[in-house]
Amino acid sequence: MAVTGWLAGCGAGSGATSGTGGASTGGSSATGGSASGGSSASGGSSASGGSSASGGSSASGGSSASGGSSASGGASASGGSSASGGASASGGSSASGGSSASGGASASGGATGSGGATGTGGANPTQALSANIVVDQFGYRTSAEKIAVIRNPQTGFDSSQKFTPGAKYALVDANSGTKLLEAAPAQWNGGATDSSSGDKAWWFDFSSVTTAGTYFVLDETQNVRSDVFAISDSVYGDVLVQAVRMLFYQRDGFAKTAQYAGAAWADAAAHTGMCYLYNDTTKTLNKDLHGGWWDAGDFNKYTNWGASDIIELMHAYVETPAAFTDTTNIPESGNGVADLLDEVKWELDWIGRMQQSDGSVLSVVDEPSAPAPNATNGSPNTAPSTVTAPCFYGPASTSASLTAAAAYAYGAVVFGAATGAGTAYPGYAAGLVTKAQQAWTWAQAHPAVFFYNSKSSPTVAAGDQEVDMSNQTYGLLIKQLQAAVYLFEATGTTTYRDFFDANYSGVNLIKSGYSDGSHGEEQETLLEYTRAANATPSVVSAIKTKYLGSLQTSSNLGAVTGSPDPYLAYLTGYWWGINQTKSDQGNLLYDVVTFGIDAGTSATAAKGAERYVHWLHGVNPLQLVFLSNMGDHGATKSVTRFFHSWYQKGSYWDAVGVSKYAPPPGYLTGGPNPSYTWDGCCPSGCGTGNSCGGNTMPAPPAGQPDQKSYLDFNDGWPLDSWSVTEPDDGYQAKYIRLLSKFVH
Repeated sequence: MAVTGWLAGCGAGSGATSGTGGASTGGSSATGGSASGGSSASGGSSASGGSSASGGSSASGGSSASGGSSASGGASASGGSSASGGASASGGSSASGGSSASGGASASGGATGSGGATGTGGANPTQALSANIVVDQFGYRTSAEKIAVIRNPQTGFDSSQKFTPGAKYALVDANSGTKLLEAAPAQWNGGATDSSSGDKAWWFDFSSVTTAGTYFVLDETQNVRSDVFAISDSVYGDVLVQAVRMLFYQRDGFAKTAQYAGAAWADAAAHTGMCYLYNDTTKTLNKDLHGGWWDAGDFNKYTNWGASDIIELMHAYVETPAAFTDTTNIPESGNGVADLLDEVKWELDWIGRMQQSDGSVLSVVDEPSAPAPNATNGSPNTAPSTVTAPCFYGPASTSASLTAAAAYAYGAVVFGAATGAGTAYPGYAAGLVTKAQQAWTWAQAHPAVFFYNSKSSPTVAAGDQEVDMSNQTYGLLIKQLQAAVYLFEATGTTTYRDFFDANYSGVNLIKSGYSDGSHGEEQETLLEYTRAANATPSVVSAIKTKYLGSLQTSSNLGAVTGSPDPYLAYLTGYWWGINQTKSDQGNLLYDVVTFGIDAGTSATAAKGAERYVHWLHGVNPLQLVFLSNMGDHGATKSVTRFFHSWYQKGSYWDAVGVSKYAPPPGYLTGGPNPSYTWDGCCPSGCGTGNSCGGNTMPAPPAGQPDQKSYLDFNDGWPLDSWSVTEPDDGYQAKYIRLLSKFVH
């Protein structure tokens, strides 16, 4: 994974210690950091065999920029990537909320997917669009809370853009001009400036309006408006389709034809050759490890992270199966199985290839990418299929074998029960049970085999996927418990239940009574046990009691009832990969509903969870949808570019409205990162042709209040945009799971 993942060497490891902050896969996080994926060699140096390392080591995660620091004007990064408000408008995107028509979510690549986002039709308001009135640019469900945030910037790059709201606001039907509701905006926190955003704020609550339609919020005095948005119970259907289709674009070793990918993203199969063991000096190509998904913005693949991602996606399906259709225009569409599960199978099959005959599972595959277009002889054609250098892999490890065992076992449960899966994939579920048992058996016989790929010689891939070196025992405990839960569900064998019962009390949630959006995997491992058939009742009760107690804090349910963030999506801090943490904080709250924790708390928890969706969809100080290229899917201002080895700066796919093509829709980027920094060689020591764009770091993202620490840029080394804009399959999985709760 990317982000989070790029924190190797900065205190965030996978699988171990507990702390506040940071997104974690493998159950661990360092204070303020995130642990899921992909830190790279400094300066984008290539690993042995020609693989380009994507990115660099990060500054320690979670440090926040002082709330009052401001930079003048939002300076542009090298090469012209700029951002008024930390992100440029989505060039060529539809105005006033987008062009997606009601009733048929259009999947990229030409087919119509179901889910049906209600778009804004022919609405064309005459009032000027204001960056100071922010809403969910896609819209709101009819019964949901609906609050527009009016903002008056005090600190940060936009501090000169002062705004005083008028005395009366209105919700206006965008087609007829009818005012459905008028009210005075309510001042947030007595007029205080929020340190995390640098803004003063007001709220205009129009939750009472439940009539489906197309609307905008109007400041009647200033005669300026919000984005146009929909109120509809199908408002997020198309958004979810595009988010799931991101996984199709991330497929490795698969030809993407124009029929399914769209002409702009058609490409031949990449990385189809054999791989060699990373330290084999003869480079004997002896393993077929094709397939799976590229983990993030590079082309590397990691067993620990990939297995965690598909477990999260299978949770999404199991918890809200009706949200996922078989009509999103991928090659498997129409086979009777939800397309999300077809994507899961693509990744799961690759993890199957990583398993060896003795049951062990290889840890990581390093795959090269095309040279940057500004490099010597670098071409703007950076399509994955242009790469011819071979891949190489890391050896088996205990952690990879345990995480794979969990994914195989849960896959057996899900594919064994999913509609159409038995017909489309006969015998598949049973085969997964066998693979899970073999991986578990090997891990029990080899309890301490580690591979730290970022510290190996030569290094492999770009980010250490292993459990935290400083607390290996805890990291492996989480993975053992996870594998035991899913194997118990898949087989009913009480040995797995007995292991869980004897060891679950070692999990930090149980020991400390603390939960947050950075430890989702270990928390959900505990919660999954509570719905397993024949689970021990006393253990189930203990887990639910601890979980509910952990939510009764000012940073969890207290943040829903007390609203410490004017943008209504509170976190204790901001760090690398914060959009994953935003998503998982929403999942943390919604788990009250999902796992039947407490009926009396469910409504508050669900409302709080949906607020994190709104933040990602534009209710933030940047008025930005943190998904790529969503102009044709309902967004006025979405991400136009992001760090990715395919969609590189200067390539044919550089940015919406700039390059020959654009990045595909639906990629969730990392998000605001106050610990962003450029490479240490900057501003003038990076060598000929390697510009830092000036004598000071681009601001934003540097030198901003936390929520404004974002720039819509995709520069590689030495500006190192990856810590801000790189996508990651782990971010995507968390977001898909959260969004699906609100798609019916």
